[in-house]
Amino acid sequence: MTITTLDELLRDEKNGDSTTYVSLNAAGVACVLAVSSDTGARIVHWGADTGARTPAELQQLDLSVAPPLATNGVDERVIASILPEGRTGWTGAPGIAGHRLDGGAWTPYLVPTALRVDERADGTTVIVDAADLENGLAVRLDVEMDAAGVMRLRAELTNTGETPYALDALELALPVPTLADDILDFAGRWANERTPQRQDFVVGSHVREGRHGRTGADAATVLSVGARDFSFDSGEIWSMHVGFSGNHRVAAERTFDGTRLLRGGELLLPGEIVLAAGESYESPWVYAVHGVGLDAVAARFHTHLRARAAHPTSARPVVMNVWEAVYFNHDLDEITQLADLAAEAGVERFVLDDGWFGARRDDTAGLGDWVIADDVWGDGRFGRLVDHVNGLGMEFGLWFEPEMVNLDSDLARAHPEWLLQAPGRIPVPARNQQVLDLTHPGAYAHVRDQISALVRGYGIGFIKWDHNRDLVDAGSTRTGRAGVHAQTLAVYRLLAELRETFPALEIESCSSGGARVDLGILQHTDRVWASDCIDAHERQQIQRWTAQLIPLELIGSHVGEERAHTTGRRLDLSFRAASAVFGHFGIEWDLRTASADELAELREWVAFYKNMRPLLHTGTLVRRDLEDGALWMQGVVSPELDRAIFAISLRDRPATWPAGSVRLPGLDATRTYRVSAAGPGALRTVDPRIVPAWWTEGLVLSGASLAAAGVQIPALQPDHTALLLVDEVRA
Repeated sequence: MTITTLDELLRDEKNGDSTTYVSLNAAGVACVLAVSSDTGARIVHWGADTGARTPAELQQLDLSVAPPLATNGVDERVIASILPEGRTGWTGAPGIAGHRLDGGAWTPYLVPTALRVDERADGTTVIVDAADLENGLAVRLDVEMDAAGVMRLRAELTNTGETPYALDALELALPVPTLADDILDFAGRWANERTPQRQDFVVGSHVREGRHGRTGADAATVLSVGARDFSFDSGEIWSMHVGFSGNHRVAAERTFDGTRLLRGGELLLPGEIVLAAGESYESPWVYAVHGVGLDAVAARFHTHLRARAAHPTSARPVVMNVWEAVYFNHDLDEITQLADLAAEAGVERFVLDDGWFGARRDDTAGLGDWVIADDVWGDGRFGRLVDHVNGLGMEFGLWFEPEMVNLDSDLARAHPEWLLQAPGRIPVPARNQQVLDLTHPGAYAHVRDQISALVRGYGIGFIKWDHNRDLVDAGSTRTGRAGVHAQTLAVYRLLAELRETFPALEIESCSSGGARVDLGILQHTDRVWASDCIDAHERQQIQRWTAQLIPLELIGSHVGEERAHTTGRRLDLSFRAASAVFGHFGIEWDLRTASADELAELREWVAFYKNMRPLLHTGTLVRRDLEDGALWMQGVVSPELDRAIFAISLRDRPATWPAGSVRLPGLDATRTYRVSAAGPGALRTVDPRIVPAWWTEGLVLSGASLAAAGVQIPALQPDHTALLLVDEVRA
């Protein structure tokens, strides 16, 4: 660790040089920081590695990007620091917005006091301390770059004054170059999360606010800007993600002088953060990734997550969830039958969903009372189910919604003050439920202890942790203030405590499906439920774009029944299963209604997934749009480049048919590979009107040929997939 004091930062000021430069470099990415008394901490360059390393080279790089004073603005160069300050002449959004309760300290002037650099094998951390002595504020800024080239930044603001300081916003900003002309982020709704949307990067601010009290089905998720018409494999891209599970804001801002920024942080509700003397607020991590093509950006995120100490390393088990099979109709004999069929299919984790506790016979009652329902599971029936599941060789999992409560519950009747609420009124109901304020010590202990008793008493190995409503009018009766920030941190604490108490316990983040998918919740959970929609046609888009942030092994993906419950669309089992394979595979289907042929085919798909998961859950994702978007290609290439699997799916009827050759990217151009038809039923037809000439015997081609010329695929009908397995031919 290198520590530079303020005196050292300024020691050369008499010679006109008061700036210290630090370059963070990894995996072809560079972030050059400049720290000085007049501009604070700013980013000179973030993007492809320039090779500049010495102080002289970095100073010249800084000089090269300095624009002329041609804006008819202030008489000095206006620079947006990582926490932009209005006192420099910056007229865009400030990094710190706040004030003393008397109206003072509303325009900070932060001067660096220390610079610390820690260079390690797994990355570099830079810490900048700064202070505004006149206004009584201090900031600690953390900037990290890991070995994958992923940057993350956060700031901590401390009130060093004597009177309270109300903080309205603390947002970090990163500059992007003027070639960033396109914006891509995501919209969405329940059962249709992560719908991509593109637009021009025009003057002004493209602001995406999440005010749901959770991440939100309509969250931007990853906000990307880049070269015109950037795609999966081309165009320079800069992306930002706010790793927080509560209210948040991310924006792309372009000012009148040509400055373009990405900025993000927590969205604070009015009066939510008021710092007393000596108190601090720490922002969530803001993640920043650069790459050429969306696949390169996704690969960096995936590598970052896979490098975590807590990242799942065991084979992701095949899951059976009973929700769409039985809903609230719990019966020991019927669910035991499902368990038997699941075990026969090769399921490894069996999950009992909503309806097992308290008065929970429908969605109007019982939330908050996490005790076994006597009328359904009493007289030892619950224990017999757990023992039966375990006896079949499957792990037992259980559904909870710990942050929620029905008014018709013993908990709400006993402790109405434990509900998040505005003074004098209960929030509008959603799914007949309210939110339990986990910042109340009693409420926190109630949930922790009831969950712990069940996990310990029945050896539960997996929790599906649901969260089915937005936090509106979410005030705390304990403080009288808006409570989303504190609630989010309390949820993190609860998850962390449970995982510390039960190290083998795995937890899934579910929130009305995919409404809590972010890198904050993934610090405490082992997978996300991408959507309540199991329609494979819809799921292909949801999973494709969820994977822009997180790798396939963390994305729960299930095979539903022939007629999708959320859309009514009917799809063949081959398409449903092939779509689910590209994720953490599971089943959500009343297998008692399946035919013998369907059960046999399902067993084949389960076996296929088990064979493919070492590749799917460690490799590099590649995606392409073909035939004007009617044909999608998705593949995973092993880290050693010796194996790959590709799924080619026809999602719509193109203008011409059949499709042309499909290129298979990502392999080693100099190696030789065998391409084979893959998946259950792949070779059941040899009709030359359907399959290409090579289909039954396979092909042997170089990686260069596969990338440049590609291969012909079967004449697919809409909502069908062809799977190709590629293996290196070794001498």
